[in-house]
Amino acid sequence: MPKQSPIPDELDKPFYDAANEDCLVLQYCATDERWQYPPEPVCAQCGSPDRLSWRQVNGDGAIYSYGVVYDTPVASLQPDQPFNVAVIELDEAPGVVFLSHLPGSAIDEVPIGGRVKLIFEKTLATGQKVPEWQIV
Repeated sequence: MPKQSPIPDELDKPFYDAANEDCLVLQYCATDERWQYPPEPVCAQCGSPDRLSWRQVNGDGAIYSYGVVYDTPVASLQPDQPFNVAVIELDEAPGVVFLSHLPGSAIDEVPIGGRVKLIFEKTLATGQKVPEWQIV
């Protein structure tokens, strides 16, 4: 499935630079000992801009929930309808979730609680890599 090509800005550039190296990094607040995604200029809990850093996680996780998209307004995704969209909870970063199309998975055959592994897919328009997850 073709992915939309994000254009990194100053705030999320570390995330996308790491993705191009097949690494997943997230913001971590040392004050609150908590992860946050998507990136913000300050910690969403304590408001500190100085205690945020980027830390690598392995991307292992589990499927929390999923749905099947039968009709999307996003033109680039319409040829691949229907497709899965799963909510992925990361083991190393409690409270952080990602959405994934679960490449290689049959439509509507998604095991809630199923284990997933991180992969990276290159987008067509810009070559920017983005994280995705596959069922293991």
